Amino acid sequence: MSAALSGAVDLSALKARAEAANRAPAPAAPDGAAPAAPAPAGGSFVIEVTEATFQAEVVERSLQVPVIVDLWAEWCGPCKQLSPVLERLAQAANGAWILAKVDVDANPRIAQVFGVQSIPTVVAIAGGQPVEAFAGAQPEPQIKQWLASLLDALRDQLPGIRAAEAGAAGAADVEPEPEPEDPRFVAAETAFENGSFEEAAAAYQKILDEEPANEQAKAALAQVKFMARAEAADPSVVARADSSPDDIDAQLAAADVELAEQKVEKAFARLLDVIRRTSGADRDRARTHLVELFGLFSADDPMVAKARRDLASALY
Repeated sequence: MSAALSGAVDLSALKARAEAANRAPAPAAPDGAAPAAPAPAGGSFVIEVTEATFQAEVVERSLQVPVIVDLWAEWCGPCKQLSPVLERLAQAANGAWILAKVDVDANPRIAQVFGVQSIPTVVAIAGGQPVEAFAGAQPEPQIKQWLASLLDALRDQLPGIRAAEAGAAGAADVEPEPEPEDPRFVAAETAFENGSFEEAAAAYQKILDEEPANEQAKAALAQVKFMARAEAADPSVVARADSSPDDIDAQLAAADVELAEQKVEKAFARLLDVIRRTSGADRDRARTHLVELFGLFSADDPMVAKARRDLASALY
């Protein structure tokens, strides 16, 4: 478990009550057979959880399979990137683990119990206790590796994991239907791959005009705009910017070149210096350019976090 959450969560009382209920004799099914382990309503492996249902839906279920708690909010951009990945992986796991989604705005006490400092935060509950966690929107391969390690560690302890995996094995040879690709993104990506940055930018902008909250289109548009500027920039502009600190155009172009060369902190520092030294329209241009560069990185990137703090200090 991460240092941020380690020792901050105590669900022992909930676990004790859940175990006591689990040991109690269960009523027989109508045909005399033993009732099956509880499963999410409707056969879905993604459930919405509230403070009132947390014990039954999370703690008690976690005695059979791990329950992955996704703490999110409607206003959180990275949450909208992470949640769909978790939902897709939960359905593919066929019940080997359950995804429990918690809206922290509607259920603040749950967030307080876990000591959550930022969202998205993901906590794995097993046997009624938190066992692993991570914060921030992680790449899908990293999430898959995290889940695989979690299941490997818990397979001999939680009986529902092997049962779900055995059920999924029978359908392993069936080729799933691929999800249809959004033709709007296909067109934009094709233009980008062909080097038609202007056409790609227009395609992504059209998507955003139709869906202003589409985070995928926002991130892609930022990438396209940056690639177009970086490709057009002359590398010698860095030397020109260093010798002419008042040339704002050169400073902005130099920052793009440095970022394209993976000199991220140097690019951020250059624009922050411009913001500190200027005012009015020049300062606004440098600030806007810097914020656009932030959009090329994940929200929890440490270099971006530091630069944002420096930006706030420079502005206020």
